[in-house]
Amino acid sequence: MTVLPETGYIPTDEDRASLDAWFAEYDAHSAKRDVERMADLAAFPLNLVSDDSAGDGRAAQWDREQFVATMTHVMGEGSADITFESTRTPVFLSPAMAVVFTDSVMTTDEGTQRLRYADILIRRGGSWAFQTMIQGGWGDNL
Repeated sequence: MTVLPETGYIPTDEDRASLDAWFAEYDAHSAKRDVERMADLAAFPLNLVSDDSAGDGRAAQWDREQFVATMTHVMGEGSADITFESTRTPVFLSPAMAVVFTDSVMTTDEGTQRLRYADILIRRGGSWAFQTMIQGGWGDNL
């Protein structure tokens, strides 16, 4: 007897491969600081969830323009690529929805930073798009 996960959906090999391919593309654009191409992979309005310096949870919605402006500022101008080493744990809620937990090491000219975050992705017309970004410490910027 197969025991289904609590979500009731067991992802196929294609589900996992397509999600991995999406993250490879997103990471490649991130490494080049190509924020416009990163934005092409989102479903706007984008939901953001974080906490602020007072320890309160915060949430916001960004349109494409706000995402591009904020991420351009956050990622900086530099010409050197950013590298990411990430371990991702996807939880598929259905063939079209996944919550992905990521532990990542980001390296730039300025040093190395460890990151932990989660994304909610949806699949539309066969393509994944991120719809919600969840990461601690950004709430004062929302």
